[in-house]
Amino acid sequence: MDNLKNKVAVITGGNSGIGYATAKQFKEQGATVIITGRRKEAIEAAALELGVTAIVADQSNIADIENLVAKVKADFGTVDILFINAGITGTGTIEQATEVLFDGIMNVIFKGAYFTLSKFIPLLKDGASVVFLSSNTASMSYAGTSIYSSGKTALNAVMKIAALELAPRKIRVNSVSPGPTETEIMKKVGLNEAEVKTLMDTIVDHIPLKQMGTSEDVAKMVSYLSSEAATFITGADFIMDGGMVLA
Repeated sequence: MDNLKNKVAVITGGNSGIGYATAKQFKEQGATVIITGRRKEAIEAAALELGVTAIVADQSNIADIENLVAKVKADFGTVDILFINAGITGTGTIEQATEVLFDGIMNVIFKGAYFTLSKFIPLLKDGASVVFLSSNTASMSYAGTSIYSSGKTALNAVMKIAALELAPRKIRVNSVSPGPTETEIMKKVGLNEAEVKTLMDTIVDHIPLKQMGTSEDVAKMVSYLSSEAATFITGADFIMDGGMVLA
């Protein structure tokens, strides 16, 4: 397929999980792909595997975002697709919350995502597509997730306002909100394989379709929203959680 032929796509957080799967999908559909990440070795290894361009950038750092935009402008000129995907997770009750935990999460999933869009707007072509990676937790309430859920809820509000502000340029802005997805992020929070399996089994019990989502599932949706097939879709949040939000 070459649905995205001659398109320039930027994906933040592209060295693993959903970002990596989406970069693979974009590349297979003919796009020129740039992935970012804060760990130089990891992002360069992923780019080599995928046959795409790597730029080291930390989404929580505004200076890094500005440097990323400048490099993309110098090397590629304009951008057709922007997938703001980089994320971080963390849990804790409101009583237990610390400023370090709050800033660590919000600086990536809200502040960083917000300014990634803000700084890239001048580079976006008319008719471009922007997709935020949100979460079904923005539509659900669980004890211990107040910071993360609030960040994703705020992100969805920004998505809708951005869709209105950028509509005169035919730039579409949407979000994809996965539920439980099999990615490496569970291991990154310190769980071993047995703990991950126990957690997954518990989660699956709460999903009507009785299965976890995959990075490839999300990548397909992001690819669709970034293609010509979705030119009349903007300001929409697509929940992909096997019906979990219904239960």
